[in-house]
Amino acid sequence: MKQILLKGMSWLKKLKDDKLVIEKDLCKGCGICVAFCPKSVLELKDNKVNIKDLNSCIQCGLCELRCPDYAIYLGGK
Repeated sequence: MKQILLKGMSWLKKLKDDKLVIEKDLCKGCGICVAFCPKSVLELKDNKVNIKDLNSCIQCGLCELRCPDYAIYLGGK
């Protein structure tokens, strides 16, 4: 049981090491990612998505999941 818990924790740590990446050239400014973000991390600025408060990001992945243009994702280090 302890081994399973440790594996789960290392997976969680890997997620926390990922960063939020925005491909501005792919963003059409629809605002879907902003609407689905539960922590208000994102905002629209000059008709493009922008990171407003990265420290509040819980890396739930809803922005990545809902973006129709694949312009935002959780990337590596």
